[in-house]
Amino acid sequence: QVQLVESGGGLVQAGGSLRLSCATSDAPFSSYAMGWFRQAPGKEREFVASISWSGGSTNYADSLKGRFTISRDNAKNTVYLQMNSLKPEDTAVYYCAAVRGVGAPTRPYVYNIWGQGTQVTVSS
Repeated sequence: QVQLVESGGGLVQAGGSLRLSCATSDAPFSSYAMGWFRQAPGKEREFVASISWSGGSTNYADSLKGRFTISRDNAKNTVYLQMNSLKPEDTAVYYCAAVRGVGAPTRPYVYNIWGQGTQVTVSS
């Protein structure tokens, strides 16, 4: 069973950038599609971005296209989320998720492995 550990969250001013990482020491990481989701206080968990096992297919929430970029390094068993031009409304706990298979799913119920989350706070 893959275990996921997120890192890279923190406090940043509006307009700044952060790069989140999601790492696992378990194999075979390259067999898993990976996703990032976020949940703000009082709101439902929402899709941010996803990437196929090969990295050849990606999906993004429409509202985040152009600011967020997902990528992966299968040699390092790590998936990344580069977040630029951050806004206060990006404040949330960000979760990494994994599911074995093809494609880059966008629905949270498809994923069966979740990390503990990392807090991102964007100040105005």
